[in-house]
Amino acid sequence: MMLPLRMNILFLLIFIVFTLLIFRLGYIQIVKGDYYVGEVESKEEIQVNTSVPRGRIYDRYGRVLIDNKPENAITYTRMPKIKTNEILTIAEQLAELIDMPINRVTFRDKQDFWILKNSEAAMKKVKTEEMDIFRLSKENISEKEVDEEYNRRMLERISEEELAQLSPQDLEVLAIYREMTSGYLLSPQIIKNENVTDKEFALVSERLSELPGVNTTTDWKRVRHVPLSVLGRTTTPSKGIPKSKKDYYLARGYSRNDRVGESFFEAQYEDLLQGEKSVIKNVTDRAGTIVETLVTDEGEPGKDLVTTLDIELQLVAERIVEDALLKMKSGGAGSLLDRAFYIMMNPNTGEILSVVGKKVEYDEAGKMYLADYSYGTFTTAYEMGSTIKGATVLTGYREGAISVGDRQVDEPIVLGRGLVKKSIFNPGGRMVMDDLMALEQSSNVYMFKTALSMGGLTYHPYMATASLLKDDTLQRLRNGYAQLGLGVPTGIDVPGETNGVINKPDSPGKVLDITIGQFDTYTPLQLAQYVSTIANNGYRVQPRFLKQIRKPSKNGTTLGPLISEVEPKILNQIENTQTEINRVKEGFRRVYYGAKGSARSYFFDTPYTAAGKTGTAEVVYYGPQKNRWNTNTINLVHVGFAPFDKPEVAYAVVIPWASTNLNPGTYYNNIIARQVLDKYFELQNKYQAEGLTDSLVEEKIRQTDTEKLNEDQEKSSIIE
Repeated sequence: MMLPLRMNILFLLIFIVFTLLIFRLGYIQIVKGDYYVGEVESKEEIQVNTSVPRGRIYDRYGRVLIDNKPENAITYTRMPKIKTNEILTIAEQLAELIDMPINRVTFRDKQDFWILKNSEAAMKKVKTEEMDIFRLSKENISEKEVDEEYNRRMLERISEEELAQLSPQDLEVLAIYREMTSGYLLSPQIIKNENVTDKEFALVSERLSELPGVNTTTDWKRVRHVPLSVLGRTTTPSKGIPKSKKDYYLARGYSRNDRVGESFFEAQYEDLLQGEKSVIKNVTDRAGTIVETLVTDEGEPGKDLVTTLDIELQLVAERIVEDALLKMKSGGAGSLLDRAFYIMMNPNTGEILSVVGKKVEYDEAGKMYLADYSYGTFTTAYEMGSTIKGATVLTGYREGAISVGDRQVDEPIVLGRGLVKKSIFNPGGRMVMDDLMALEQSSNVYMFKTALSMGGLTYHPYMATASLLKDDTLQRLRNGYAQLGLGVPTGIDVPGETNGVINKPDSPGKVLDITIGQFDTYTPLQLAQYVSTIANNGYRVQPRFLKQIRKPSKNGTTLGPLISEVEPKILNQIENTQTEINRVKEGFRRVYYGAKGSARSYFFDTPYTAAGKTGTAEVVYYGPQKNRWNTNTINLVHVGFAPFDKPEVAYAVVIPWASTNLNPGTYYNNIIARQVLDKYFELQNKYQAEGLTDSLVEEKIRQTDTEKLNEDQEKSSIIE
């Protein structure tokens, strides 16, 4: 009686259990089926480098300055759970299909590869007993430290003879293997993208099914149409992102071998030029093998950037500066000369039209050549001589030390202890002159007496001037100069700018020297900003290289749609009246056209009306030739603007350490200023006749007729 009852209860329980299992299975398959299928497939969405083209860089008229060139590339995507020996096998197969350069293979790479190929022999180099002794010799030692010591001993015991056993074929396999293992999981790593032949590309493409993770694609090489260093450089894929900024770039979705802007313009506008990578979704099975790749975002090439530069003017200005530099260098007094600068900008907008820097260098054979040094216009500073006298006069007005039209006697002044200071054109006489004449003839004494007046002093022979160092005269002078852009950041839109050197005077005479540009140092760009501020009636405008941001060109023949136009940025307005500014501008005009103008012989016959100021700073040499330090030399400088009534351009010429002859016969600073300014107006007439404007509304892309340089090439002018 009890047994049948128990059997029935058991059958009932079994029935209930199976019913529950059926319901649970149905729930899993029907209700939660998609969820668990997804869990099994293990989908992962990652951002990878599909090598979108970097943005092009143009000059203001749509002429290509930096472009991209497509090239064949072979990549490898490392799969999860793949074994080292499997990667090595793929590398060996690839080595049969492509020629791989081995120049990046390091000594450590060879050691690691030898261990990989000779694992048993490598393990015998370090005995278990000696590692046990090492483990016991230190307290609280971790296994990680033991492993590190084990590896160190193994590596140091690999002999040169053993490494020499690696054949050329082994080294080629190693070169491929090191690239395959240097990337991240599921992220394509470039194995070879330079000089990949069509045959190599085809051979690899045909065997992709036999080479898991390997792919053939298109990469992009940066091509520079002009070797203008201020445009900056990008890293190559072999270098990748800089180690100093690795975390910064990796956090922003970059890959280790991405090209990035390394300097100046390319670095400043990296976020715009880089573009947006494609986003792909990799679907893997349980083993981690990718079974499907879905593109969820096609990405977008980098933005195209239009610069403020006029490359035709730039190239002409470079030739003019080079010619002058070589002529000066060939003279006996040019032994210290090694550089020259020219910069032209629009004083109303801050747009830089031309930025020239040339530097004398020597190759390994001792042959002289000229290298581009355009970035030196804002990264190096020099004494600028009389060119800053306009700033001294304006500061004197502002401080109430002088008024418009004030007269002073130009005469040799004798300070306490017999220090004599005078104007070059008046070594021994007494001449009464006003502010205009002081600028026209470049009077030092007028500037000295202005500074004395700022300190509440009136000149008399052998006067004590110690009070110049005790009050705020020096700081007030520098504040006035700073309003015009001297000794302060210009705000240029590329990194690396220096402020110049604001020295500490050790004598009263040095305070006076500041008023004639013979003490503090300024950059050529600061000098250009200073004269621009005078030209545009007192507004210090930020200089810049970027003019427009555009979408990538759709057809390669016309510029892409405009995204934004950069507006001028006014940094400050000087504290002078329009009458005072006009007075200085007139003084600058007389420098060119006055009967005694210091630049009259170079500008008296211009077909346009311009204005400017010359400068010759007597300095003590502290340049690269350390064995020549303390040699007396001169800096030749020039600033100006044109046309006089409605300025379009302002410019500065700086030739540091131009001559050891303190009275050179030819002033190439003035020659450069005149020749480039003539060329500017000549080009404006030419552009107008051709209907060429910088409005760039659906403008055609124009090629620059210059030698093209790859991203890793340099160009210099060899001097025969």
